[in-house]
Amino acid sequence: MAVLKALRQTPVALLHNPIVFVPILVLILLQLPQLLLQAVDPLLASVVSLGISLLLIVLVPFFQGGIVGMADEALDGRTSLDSFLREGKSNYVSVLAASLVLVAVNFVLGFVAFFVAIFGGFAILSDTGVGIGIVGLVIIGLIGALVILAYLLFVFFVQFYSQAIVVDDLGAVDGLKHSISVVRHHLVSTLGYSVLVGILGGVAGGVFGIASLLSSPQSTSALALPEVSLAGVVGVTLLVIAFGTLFGGFFGVYSVAFYRTINPGVTDGA
Repeated sequence: MAVLKALRQTPVALLHNPIVFVPILVLILLQLPQLLLQAVDPLLASVVSLGISLLLIVLVPFFQGGIVGMADEALDGRTSLDSFLREGKSNYVSVLAASLVLVAVNFVLGFVAFFVAIFGGFAILSDTGVGIGIVGLVIIGLIGALVILAYLLFVFFVQFYSQAIVVDDLGAVDGLKHSISVVRHHLVSTLGYSVLVGILGGVAGGVFGIASLLSSPQSTSALALPEVSLAGVVGVTLLVIAFGTLFGGFFGVYSVAFYRTINPGVTDGA
């Protein structure tokens, strides 16, 4: 099974190429100031968070292309930071363009969902006799469910766009199309992969969420939790860095290993 095969390949590739963790570590360190500032100045942390978010919009496609390129090489033998820089630079425009397509689609679907929610809310709260009735509410609910389903399906089918761009040397549009094609021909395997990644991502999100709560005085006081000392915040931060680096490196290689397994155009050398 592709999911298990990729799981077997990933630890081996990482053990032989721990250098893969370095770009992940750098990316996490870029986001570190906002976590530390939450314990000192939450308002300043919000401003810094906004600035970092804007910076990441520009940087993430470079890191994304570079990490995928490193992972692809690691699965065949050895990789290096030179590969990261080369793949990040050569695939930057394509990965950025594909990312912007995803943002545009998400914006459109979010816009539709927002107006459906607003319209449904007014209809529910209406007591003037001009409400749309039960049938209308059911229709609004179905529309909302369809929007959510459309979003989930879209993400499901295009999730390997960066792997397609880097591994198969495709452009932005062709990368999105190839991801859709590969997933369409391996629906069951991709569903299993997505469920596993979703569970792992949920665990990682929980860890980061708890770390954010513990490092914020407002959160600890609001939840009646004991306030964490500065040393405690530093300790939590170090744990987040270590966990995030390990998880990011594992996911980066695992996603490429799985893509190579289900992609008929790639020679699997692992």
